[in-house]
Amino acid sequence: MEIPEDLGARIATFEKLGRWDRAELGRSLRCLGLSYGEIMEIIPVPKGTLAGWCRDIRLSTDQIAAIKERCGPAVGPRDTQWRRRLEVEAIRSDARVFALEHLTDAFWMAGTVLYWGEGAKTKRSFSVANSDASALRLFMHWTRRYVEEHPVFVLKLNLHANNDEALARDFWRHSLGAEAAEFYRTFIKPDGTGHRKNHLPHGVCEVRMRRPANAAIKVATWIEVVASRLGLEETPTC
Repeated sequence: MEIPEDLGARIATFEKLGRWDRAELGRSLRCLGLSYGEIMEIIPVPKGTLAGWCRDIRLSTDQIAAIKERCGPAVGPRDTQWRRRLEVEAIRSDARVFALEHLTDAFWMAGTVLYWGEGAKTKRSFSVANSDASALRLFMHWTRRYVEEHPVFVLKLNLHANNDEALARDFWRHSLGAEAAEFYRTFIKPDGTGHRKNHLPHGVCEVRMRRPANAAIKVATWIEVVASRLGLEETPTC
């Protein structure tokens, strides 16, 4: 069942709504003819609370029949991601506006282009890996200023077999001003598995932000805006 646009906007901001507005949203969804189970997949509300909100709402015969058709054993898997899709679209919409307002901000642009070139490109990870501490400091300062005010960073090292891991950890903690940072398990590349002769003395450090999903969506949208503004959103033909 399609959710009206005005209800969709309210669903996307459910966590910010007051008690009365939440109840009115639940009642509105019930009046559309949704079952309690379907409503609970859209907004996080206990069934008992939802039943209390909707106790005086009576569904029509057609609405009851439609629920049985949608929720019966003959019906295929139901869409349980409505609410998240609405949240993602709201994040992307806000990110597009933000990007357009910051195209002349040199610091924002520098960090966005750095992430475009060096950052992780999946929704499950928000990170940059580099052997240059100054590039990673830029990423961390840029993240704090534009992406999330109080991010939690975790470090991961990629070393060669002859690197001193303890020394490398001390180097990166000090160089990044992250003395209390935790480390994921270090990846050790055995000798003889590559062509590099001048091994980096402290390896490559990856700086990751915990709980990255919304940050990754936001920054991916910023990159799209920058690419579009520069005319680079399409691959040129040869």
